[in-house]
Amino acid sequence: MMPNVTEIKRAIPFKFSLAPGRTLRRDEPPYALWGGIAGFVFYWLAFAVPILQFGANALFFLLYTWPFFLALLPVCVLLGVIYSVLLGNRVCLSVLATGLSVFSLFWLLFTFLSGW
Repeated sequence: MMPNVTEIKRAIPFKFSLAPGRTLRRDEPPYALWGGIAGFVFYWLAFAVPILQFGANALFFLLYTWPFFLALLPVCVLLGVIYSVLLGNRVCLSVLATGLSVFSLFWLLFTFLSGW
């Protein structure tokens, strides 16, 4: 006799979330959307920080190296989605982790390209 689908689900706890006690519901809010938005917003904030700190020199530097920084945009959005899915209901923690990761990646690329 074949086991029932609900028996298999009970027997194998298949969970990708780091949030404790999180159950998946059909009407669950789309946290991944908020993560993607956070990644996009933090990308543009991180893009503005070198310009505000170093002025026009950083603007000209970013104009010459724009493909490298443009390649970070999908990475930042994907990081936001990954953090929001893994952390589930903890929106503030996922936004904080996304912001720290995006600023770190952006600053790492900026210092690598400028040779500081």
